[in-house]
Amino acid sequence: MAVYWGAACGGCCVSVLDVHEKLFDVVANADLVFWPIALDIKYADVEAMEDKFIDITLFNGAVRNSENEHMAKVLRQKSKLLVAYGSCAHMGGIPGLANFSTKEEILKQVYLKNITTENEDATLPNVSYEVEEGTLTLPKFYNDVRTLDQTVVVDYYMPGCPPQTERLLEVFMAIVSGNELPPKGSVIGAYDKGQCDECTRKKTDNKHIKEFKRPFEIEDDGETCFLEQGVICLGPATRGGCGHRCIEGNAPCRGCYGPPPDVSDPGAKMMSAVATMIDANEPEEIERITNQIVDPAGTFYRFSLPGSILRRKVKESLQ
Repeated sequence: MAVYWGAACGGCCVSVLDVHEKLFDVVANADLVFWPIALDIKYADVEAMEDKFIDITLFNGAVRNSENEHMAKVLRQKSKLLVAYGSCAHMGGIPGLANFSTKEEILKQVYLKNITTENEDATLPNVSYEVEEGTLTLPKFYNDVRTLDQTVVVDYYMPGCPPQTERLLEVFMAIVSGNELPPKGSVIGAYDKGQCDECTRKKTDNKHIKEFKRPFEIEDDGETCFLEQGVICLGPATRGGCGHRCIEGNAPCRGCYGPPPDVSDPGAKMMSAVATMIDANEPEEIERITNQIVDPAGTFYRFSLPGSILRRKVKESLQ
């Protein structure tokens, strides 16, 4: 078994440890042959392995730079099963929101415009730099954040930010016990039904929204559907299986488990759902209500931009 960390926060790697004492069940059934945060194993060791030597690789994180891409291709070659583990590998995740900007804009913001950065020479990172001891190198920073399956063939997808550890154990034990797995390309460790089917909050069939609010602007009663309180909750466009823990903790769903099987773009699906709930007829009133949604791009595409039908903003030529 191998675990790799691409462009991500590290939460998915930690989630593997969150199985607690069940980790002994994992170790009893698998040899961990590559896990950069836990084992002193180098890329060269993986590259030297025979093809298909690794039974299963959990690849978490998006593909942001040349190092991520290289390891995605190496691990694909060395693994019998490659799992896109977590939201970032599955749909691009929060790192994927960078696709609303260009590479140049991001580098300028971080290294030139950031008020906490002193950079009088306006130096930007270089892929290579010559020093007396030799050549120093950095991975190439790509213009686009990509999902894992936009780089290599993926066998299974396990969504979540991070995936729930109970689902990880179920999937892992199914693999090691030889149980029949779903067809390749399937989402595993999640349900086919939507988040709202799991949610126990009180709902009505007719939602009439005249005002959108952020969670801190309401006194949540802990029982009523967030949408009926005017708070954007992505439950209608999100796959179940996480145990709706955010909602249980009195926070609206943000969509980390991705769309149900019949939805290709969760952001577009949610915008369509919201449009049917707005209680207004006049264009001016509709515009007033929709303008109350703070950061619609980050709200509807928080986890899914690189894998969506959207691509990126188009820069018009100055000529």
